[in-house]
Amino acid sequence: MSELRLVAFDEEDLKVLSAHCQDAVLKAKDFSFEPARKRLVIAMNRFVWEKKTGFFRRNYERRRAVLHFDGVTSLKTSGIDRARCEEVLELLTIRFTAGDAPSGTIELVFAGQAAIRLDVEYVEARLADLGAAWETGVRPQHTL
Repeated sequence: MSELRLVAFDEEDLKVLSAHCQDAVLKAKDFSFEPARKRLVIAMNRFVWEKKTGFFRRNYERRRAVLHFDGVTSLKTSGIDRARCEEVLELLTIRFTAGDAPSGTIELVFAGQAAIRLDVEYVEARLADLGAAWETGVRPQHTL
């Protein structure tokens, strides 16, 4: 399968990007905010939802990927202790709340009531697989 590359420029694009990032796992040390460049960069192990299993392919797949947001004016975290850099976070969804167009707030919501909140001048996000992939027999499960 070819490597995934997505760009988001509005709320609808972010919903697609969010679907591809659902259940990605990362460590607290795997994100960095560059205030001078107004950029947040997140390295993650993405669960490949778009690849189906079948008779000849019973296992699922994860891929190393990077997600970044541009136009970030501020970043706040909740429930994330950066001193515990090995702490594993599971990304559940990415949400956008519009402000004065084109600005707004992007929220990355993690399991365990953790979150990253970004104030942005505009929506610009990119997701790119880095090529490294491996099989996993475990599919993320969600209870409602």
